[in-house]
Order: sequence, then structure tokens, then C-alpha cells
Amino acid sequence: MVGAVGRRSVLASNEPISSTPVVYVVDDEPLTLRSVSRLLQSAGWTTRQFDTPRAFLQEVRVDMAGCLILDVQMPEVNGLELQQRLLATGCHLPIIFLSGRSDIPISVRAMKAGAVDFLVKPVSERELFSAVERAMRLDALEGRTRQELAEIQERADCLTPREQEVFSLVVTGLLNKQIAGLLGTTEKTVKVHRSRVMAKMHSQSLAELVRMAGQLGMSLTLTSELELPEGIGSKHRRRSY
Repeated sequence: MVGAVGRRSVLASNEPISSTPVVYVVDDEPLTLRSVSRLLQSAGWTTRQFDTPRAFLQEVRVDMAGCLILDVQMPEVNGLELQQRLLATGCHLPIIFLSGRSDIPISVRAMKAGAVDFLVKPVSERELFSAVERAMRLDALEGRTRQELAEIQERADCLTPREQEVFSLVVTGLLNKQIAGLLGTTEKTVKVHRSRVMAKMHSQSLAELVRMAGQLGMSLTLTSELELPEGIGSKHRRRSY
């Protein structure tokens, strides 16, 4: 069992934040900080220890890999406040909360904000390991998603301004003729830009291009600010695929 006693000061490690999966442990109680870390290390996990939320925040990066074990009740900045600060900075590290007592309202708030688990001290090895394994699987999945998004964004950044315009219109389902009318160019020119967009985005189909646009947060519908020029029928405003 992992307990929670003692008040001796524990300094945060000077080691840099790693890009490999790490279990970060933040707890102002030295004994809990040490016992949780040693228990996880005995199971093969790499850990980092921080005795205050502020020490941890100084080293936070949005691309941190692993999970965070976080005490709920701490002075200055409590666990729930740290959770909100991390979300605000774009750090979505999976969080496992540890609490000295069962508190349903607090646990509900923590879970609603995305916590993986809420454990009450003393916590058993089985509970702790199970929670960490779930958090690590979640982080690995989200890490792959973030990596894919970064690659898609990098490709999109390589598009010329005109190719970006064509990209944004193609994914709304407009025909080449309609896009040409909106951009004041020829259908042949649109076909050339469309081909370049597909190549640069490494897309094999319109459906795949639409999926990428969705991941980038692009609008998949024609905005009210854009109007089709006269002569382009409304029945062709969208295309099925």
C-alpha cells in the first residue's frame, strides 16, 4: 500500500523533461512522493518527482509523453487547479489523481475535466499499476494522433496561397467549374492546382483530403461570404462522394 505521511522537503529533479514515456509524480508529501515513485520504478516505469505544482509547471511542455500522478490537496496550487492550467497551456498529459479521502464532488470535477482515474490513499499496487497502464495507453494513442496532425499541418503549410484557396473549396464538395468561377480563373487552372494539392497533401482521394481538412479544423461547408457566380446552378452546389 502507498501511504501518505511525513513533511520533509523534497526538491524536484534537475533532469530535463524526457520525450520518452515518463510517469510524473507531483505530491507535497515526501513519503508518498518517494513510495509511489519507487513502486512504479520497481515495475519498470521511468518516473520524475516534483514536490510542488509550481516546480512541475516550470518544466511543462505540450509534447510531454507519459502520464501524471497528481495529489489533490496541495498548498498554493491544488491538483484541480494544476489540471486546469495544464489544459490551458495545451498539455493533455493523462492525469491520475491521488487523494487522502474520498470526495465525490472533487472526483466528479476531476473526471469531467479528463482525468483517467481518481484513487484514494492508501492505494494498492494493483490499482496504481492498472491506472498507469490505462493512462499510458491513452497517451500513446493521443500521441499518434498529435503526430499525424503535425504531419498534415506541415504538408498544408507547403501549399501556396492559391493552392490553399483551392484546398478549402475542394473539401466543401464544389466542382472544378464552380471553384474556377469563385476564384476568377479557368477550370483547367483549378484542375492543375487541385492536382498539386492532392500531391502535396499525400492524398489518394477526395474523401481522404476531406478527412485531413477536418483534422485541421477547416470548414467543410461553403461559407455565406462566398457566392457562386451567375450561371453556376445551385443544384451543383455540392457534390456527393
